[in-house]
Amino acid sequence: MLQLIDISLKRGERTLFESLSCTVHPGQKASLTGRNGSGKSTLFELILGRLHPEEGDLLKPAGWRVAHMAQQVVVSDRCALDYALDGHKPLRRVQAKLDRAERNGDDLELAHLHTEYADVGGYEAEARAGEILHGLGFTGEDFQQPFRDFSGGWRIRLNLAQALMSPCDLLLLDEPTNHLDLDTTLWLESWLQRFNGTMLIIAHDRDFLDAVTDHTLHIDHGRIDAYRGNYSSFERQRADALAHQQTAYGKQQIQIKHMEEFINRFRAKASKARQAQSRLRALERMTVVAPVHAESPYRFSFANPDKISHPLISLHNVAIGYGDQPVLSGINDVILPGARIGVLGANGAGKSTLLRCLVGELPPIEGDLVFGQHARVGYFAQHQLETLDAQSSPLQLLTDARAHAREQWCRNYLGSWGFGAGMVEQTVETLSGGEKARLVLALIALTQPALLILDEPSNHLDLEMREALVMALQDYRGALILVTHDRSLLHRTVDDLWLVDSGKLEKFTGGLDDYTALRRPTAPRSVTHLRRAQRKAAAEHRQRVLPLRNTIRKLEAKLDKLLAELQSAEARLADPEIYHNLPADELAELLANAGKLRQKKDNAEQAWLMVSEELEQLN
Repeated sequence: MLQLIDISLKRGERTLFESLSCTVHPGQKASLTGRNGSGKSTLFELILGRLHPEEGDLLKPAGWRVAHMAQQVVVSDRCALDYALDGHKPLRRVQAKLDRAERNGDDLELAHLHTEYADVGGYEAEARAGEILHGLGFTGEDFQQPFRDFSGGWRIRLNLAQALMSPCDLLLLDEPTNHLDLDTTLWLESWLQRFNGTMLIIAHDRDFLDAVTDHTLHIDHGRIDAYRGNYSSFERQRADALAHQQTAYGKQQIQIKHMEEFINRFRAKASKARQAQSRLRALERMTVVAPVHAESPYRFSFANPDKISHPLISLHNVAIGYGDQPVLSGINDVILPGARIGVLGANGAGKSTLLRCLVGELPPIEGDLVFGQHARVGYFAQHQLETLDAQSSPLQLLTDARAHAREQWCRNYLGSWGFGAGMVEQTVETLSGGEKARLVLALIALTQPALLILDEPSNHLDLEMREALVMALQDYRGALILVTHDRSLLHRTVDDLWLVDSGKLEKFTGGLDDYTALRRPTAPRSVTHLRRAQRKAAAEHRQRVLPLRNTIRKLEAKLDKLLAELQSAEARLADPEIYHNLPADELAELLANAGKLRQKKDNAEQAWLMVSEELEQLN
């Protein structure tokens, strides 16, 4: 097992860990959570032996093999396949020995080494590396491409491939999904679920963590707490603990106040002095329960548009691509105000190409793409993080964007996006990836876009920021088009799904859960199967909602009839003459009938609301 015993560590003047202790048992798959800067990556460095604690011990079994996903990129001329195979160090050691034995003509040594080569899985290694690369989105043509020819995100995928290729007892993964799309994230989930060793993982994708972990280690204020269960289970347990802690804190403050009042009142009286001293010592011994500080540091929103066109964008027989080679063709659709669209599709299918066309960066090869007069677009993509002026500060960039804004307003605005007083004047080049992403989103939010187009906005963002982003997008009144591998973000912000597949853009009639079920590695991946499953899901949906729609129609007809009868009765009762001319028994009957009609109307309305709510949930 992996044991951390009373670990203490400082970074400069800051105490990062203080008496931190935890145990990870063999076979456990644990997520490591905590706010940015709490020390998650530092803990990995301790486990890898790159850092050493100032106090305490870190123990792991002798011979335990540890693999990790490197965050740094060292440019290499190795091809993708060889780079992935380099993660299998035992294999590379045996191959080096084989080369020496062959050069030396040592037949006996060669015989032993071929047995060792089989024992380390040498004959299956290349196929296994190919499976991992394919699962991470690489094509067969990419396998022989040099590492240096890949972009930054693909290089990180190759680092992940190396880690997955490495035989190990303990696997450390730090943000493995940051540069993956939804399909490759689902593949990685499946791979990690089959992994038999012990795993520690840092990630900010709650659905991913739920799928691959069974324990949660939470770092807070230099200490660590262990929870049994996945991330959602941890959230429930921690919420209960925080609520209990807040209650305990409130009760303790009342107790402290009473003890202090007793001490102050009786300390000077000889007859009560001993009791007062006893209370004082008890007060000093009392373990003070810290008040709960669970609030997110982010409090932002996206400015709503003043005017918005209807439709925002119209596409008629549009083909999109590069040069004269279309990536997508035959697109016919409109984007209306208030649209909430999630774009799905495998890596390389054309999702980002579609978004670049919708923001006007990539003109269509053919067809008509028409923007409304009031269709300002706010566009977020990962490459924008690198286009920020590296020597400017967040405050300077915001001041440039809002020339007439007061400095204090700019500071307050940036503070709502998590940029404290010290950070607003740092140069952009010193900011982390997550901080740059927040800055780009903050600048976009000011522009009052009628349409937000977000391409993987959650990369590098911590869970608190993702939660704040969900809330801001839910309140935003403009249209939204979103590409993300974060299923929680998709579930909570979009209403419709577009599928980019086989050069076409189609509306996906199932839900996100249907798509993820189809895209998991165990599911057939053919377009024919996908469309057949869509039709089946749509038919099953119709079967579920048809009885509810029939019930709603009957209730609406009944309501119309009751309302007409009630209006007639109330019209008669509104006539003052009726109370003078109508016999008492007939008047009483008329009043009673009106009461019954009101009750029937209320019951019918209640039934209509219940059935409508059930139908809405199904939809």
